[in-house]
This record gives sequence, C-alpha cells and structure tokens, in this order.
Amino acid sequence: MRQLATLCVGLLLVTALAAPVAGQTGQSGEATQNCSFPVTMTDATGTEITLEERPERVTTTNPSAAQTMWEIGGRDQVVGLTQYASYLEGSESRTNVSASFGVSVERVAGTNPDLVVAPNASAGDVQGLRDAGLTVYHLPQATSIEDIREKTTTVGRLTGNCQGAAETNTWMDANVETVRELTSGIEDRPTVLYPLGGGYVAANSTFIDAVLSIAGTDNAASEYGGYPQLNDETVLQMDPEILILTENSAGLAAAEPYASTTAGQQNATVQVRVRDLNQPAPRSVVNVLRSLTRQLYIGPDAVVTGQSATATATPTATTDGSGPGFTAVSAVVAAVVGSLLLRRRGRR
Repeated sequence: MRQLATLCVGLLLVTALAAPVAGQTGQSGEATQNCSFPVTMTDATGTEITLEERPERVTTTNPSAAQTMWEIGGRDQVVGLTQYASYLEGSESRTNVSASFGVSVERVAGTNPDLVVAPNASAGDVQGLRDAGLTVYHLPQATSIEDIREKTTTVGRLTGNCQGAAETNTWMDANVETVRELTSGIEDRPTVLYPLGGGYVAANSTFIDAVLSIAGTDNAASEYGGYPQLNDETVLQMDPEILILTENSAGLAAAEPYASTTAGQQNATVQVRVRDLNQPAPRSVVNVLRSLTRQLYIGPDAVVTGQSATATATPTATTDGSGPGFTAVSAVVAAVVGSLLLRRRGRR
C-alpha cells in the first residue's frame, strides 16, 4: 500500500516537470528543428506542398486542426474555420467555412488563405479545394497518441510554430504518461463502450480507443477496428460494464440494446464532451483523460486517510451515473491531470 505522502510528492514532481518552459522540446526535439522557409512537405495524398514563406492566412477545414493552431500559438494566423470549432476563444471573428456537409469551397476561397489545413475527416473536400487553386495540406488519420503528436509537429512546421508545437506535445505527453503510469496497476479494468448512435461504436485502431486504454479501461469493441456498425446481439454479447456517453448520446443508456447490458441495467455511465472525444488534438486528449479519471476513479468506495490510501480493488456499479471506484491512487491521477491542465492554461 502506498503512503499518501509518497503520492503527494509524486504529484508535486510531476506537476513541476509537466509545465513546459520557453524553449523546451518535446520527445522528438521538435523545437530544435529548422523552422525556416521555404519548406516542402508531402501530405497524406502523396502531394508535395511548398510554402515559400510563413503563411499569414491559414484556414482549417476541421476543428481538430483549428484547436491545434490555438494550442501551438498560431491562432492569429487562422482566418477561417468550421462551425464545430466555435468553442475556441475568438473564433467568432473568423470566417465560418462550413457547408451543409463538409466545407464550402467558395467560403474557403473567400478567406484568401496562404494555406488550407485539412485533417483526415475532410478528405472529401481536398480535391475540390485544390481545383479552386488553393494550397492544401491533407493530414493523415490519427489512430494513436503518437499520430496526434506527429500531426501537431507537422502543423507547427507548416505554419512556423515549431516551438509552440513542441511545448504542446510536451504538455500532452506529460499528462498521458502520468495517467498511463498511475493506471497501469489497475488489475480489474472495467470494459467500456463508446456508442456513436445507429449501432456504430469506437473500436480498435482509433485514437479514442488509445485514450480509453490510457485511462485504465478495456474497450469492449477492441476485437473490431475503426468505427464499425454492430447489431444488437453483438452489443449484448460484449456486455460493457460502463458506457461512455456525450451530450449527443445521453439517452442511449436507456435504449436497447444498451439498456440490457450491465452498464445499462446499473446505470454505469460517464459523460464526456463530444468535442473532446471526437477531435484528435492535444487539448482534447488531456480534457478526455481529465474527465474520465475524475468520473471513473473518484467513486463512493474510495477512502483517503491521513497516512494511507485505501479503496476497493474492483469497480462497483453506480446508480447515479457518477462512475465506479477503483484504488485511491485514482484520485491522485485525477488530481495530477487537473493540475497539469490548469498549469498549461495559466500560461496561454
């Protein structure tokens, strides 16, 4: 049993180490790379993109790219974004380039961008934008934390924000590794399922699956890949213990087949903001880990005394949707992530 004092010392050390300082590099030393222009890079379509000088006007076709620009210090370069990035501070002063489906080529062209950053979800828009004479860099799909890190580095290099990208990756990695280390000791990991509606779920080989694993859970749909559509019988056979819901799917726990699973019958759910769980970008990763650890691990069975931390070793179902309790080390996990998040926001 770990002593509470040891946990507190670990918390203080991790908080101090995780806050990036000026000039600090990420794991791959991004801040030390040449960030000058011109630069030529090859995107996910195999197309070479050359930028003669640092782009002053950048339009993003997906909220994950806009969020990344905000985090790495490039928000002032952004002139266009989609409606799903409206939560970003100052987004109201940028042009909304959304269409009924995807983005409007005319609206994007109207922002007169030096560069259009198009994440994987905007794949269907890329050719139309290029046909309009725009310089478009298409990012690959992110299926892991490593992919998100690489995308952040790429966006930083394309926009001349290499140091900001390195600091952002350092911050994200510190959160990820802290939670990974402290949840690695959970022996009885609960099985969870993230239903998207219409029978679709988030399965293996997705960044969502990666985040769920780091948070100390097992994805009930891990034998599948991507975002498959499953029938009711398959969901019932999976029998998840906890449902991961968003504000868009809050009612699914009471609907079949989910209502007949262990999670549905015991109302064992946690809720995460859809913009965090569905946007593969650094802030989303940290926000999801923070939200999941708070809801999953600070449960009714966790007890922290003056000298030691004790709790039940296995999750217990709840009836109020607040999540199960694991070990009290979990409370430290949540405190660590919350502290790191606040430390980062205080710097920006």
